[in-house]
Amino acid sequence: MNPAEYDAMYRVEDTMWWYVGMRAILRTVVGERLENARRVLDAGCGTGGTLAWWYRRAIHRHVAVVGAGIDLSPHALALGTRRGLTRLGRASVSALPFADRTFDGVFSLDVIYHLDVADDRSALAELARVTKPGGWACVRVPAFDALRSDHDVAVHTRERYRLPTLTEKIAQAGFAIDRATYANTVLFPAAVASRLLRRGAHAKSHGRREREPVTSDVRPASALAQAIGGIALRAETAMLRYANLPIGLSAIVVATRPTDAT
Repeated sequence: MNPAEYDAMYRVEDTMWWYVGMRAILRTVVGERLENARRVLDAGCGTGGTLAWWYRRAIHRHVAVVGAGIDLSPHALALGTRRGLTRLGRASVSALPFADRTFDGVFSLDVIYHLDVADDRSALAELARVTKPGGWACVRVPAFDALRSDHDVAVHTRERYRLPTLTEKIAQAGFAIDRATYANTVLFPAAVASRLLRRGAHAKSHGRREREPVTSDVRPASALAQAIGGIALRAETAMLRYANLPIGLSAIVVATRPTDAT
C-alpha cells in the first residue's frame, strides 16, 4: 500500500469514528476471550493501532500480556514502533514466522483481501497453525465486490467478500465457526448510495479522473461525520451483543481452533 495511506491511517487511527467503533465491535464479537488472552498476534498490524489498543486495555487491568504484530510494509512497522510497540516484524500473513500453537488469540483485520495476499486459503491455514487448540481467531474483510470504489484501488483490494464465502474458507482452514456477521450495517444504505453516485460522476469525467491520484477514504472526519458515524457504530455494538447483522460493509468471523486439532 502507498506509504501515504499508512501516514493517513496513523494520524486518525486512535480517534476516527470508524476505527474506534470497529475496535468496540471487535471487543463485542470476540467477548471475554479478548481480555483473557495472554499471547495475541495481530496478523497484518498496519500502523499498530489495534495492537496498541489491546495493550492499553491489558495495562489498565494490570495484566501481563505479550502481543506481536507482523506486516509487509516497513513504513507501517516504523509507525507502529512510534506507538511504543516492540514486538513487530516484517512478514507475510501467508508465511508467519512463529511456531505452531503459539498464540491464545489471533486477529487479522482487513488483511486477507489485499492484493499482496495471493492465496487467502493459505493465509487462513497459517492463522490456524499458530493458534493454540482452544484459541480463537477473528478475521475481518470488506464486503460485497459490487461496492468497489476508489478507496479499494488506493488500498489495493484484491477481493471484497460475501460472509458465506469467508465463513467457508475459515472452516476449511481448520477452525470451528463461533460467529459470522456483517458490520457497518446502519450506514450501509448511505454508503451504497454514495458509491453509486461517485461511480456515475467518475464515468462522466473519465479522462480527467485518469490523471488524478486515487486516495482512500481514510482522512480526518468532520465533526458531523464523527458524530453520526460514532452513533451508528455504537448502535451496532449494542445490537451485536444479542444478534448477528444481516448485511453491511464489513464481514467478520470469529472462530475457535478445536482442542483436538493436530
